[in-house]
Amino acid sequence: MAQSDLFAGREALPDLGANATLSSLAEDAAGCTRCHLYRNATQTVFGAGPKDARVMLVGEQPGDQEDRQGKPFVGPAGTLLDRALEAAGIDRRETYVTNAVKHFKFEPRGKRRIHKKPDRPEIDACHWWLERELALLAPQIVVAMGSTAGVAVAGRRVAVMKERGSLHDHPAGFRWMVTVHPSALLRIPERDAKAAAFDQLVADLRLAA
Repeated sequence: MAQSDLFAGREALPDLGANATLSSLAEDAAGCTRCHLYRNATQTVFGAGPKDARVMLVGEQPGDQEDRQGKPFVGPAGTLLDRALEAAGIDRRETYVTNAVKHFKFEPRGKRRIHKKPDRPEIDACHWWLERELALLAPQIVVAMGSTAGVAVAGRRVAVMKERGSLHDHPAGFRWMVTVHPSALLRIPERDAKAAAFDQLVADLRLAA
């Protein structure tokens, strides 16, 4: 599998040393200025979950609620993800949840902050943190949710609907798969279509389980 500049020359994950912890990494990330997104975001939203998690879920970026609370997947998409994980037989308390980009990228619209998709330079800059999360956790399976997460995990463009539900071996030593981001389901207006999309997401997560 061809890798992009995200992994060029560094297929092996970094050696962080025996004293590195998720807490210390999160503290370091709190002051991150690796890209411009920190200027407008409320705070860095780092990953959350146990260090011995076998399943790692990677989303796109924090949303409005995540930016305010400082925790990943606590907004509407997080609620839907919790439902899907439960249906798939995965305990979220035993998973590690993070994002490809750790700062909220948005466009002000009146009093609202509208989500904007991260650009490749922002994904590349934040990949430094994702590598270190992967190195500390050494998960068995990484689930990339959405195309942005797919790029961050695979190091290439990922066709989500074509590749979802298939397991891949990563040169860094873990297996990964891609599925849709839970927020995509929130935008489906028809009830039957939304239910079918939810069932497919659950089926993808069951493969990870």
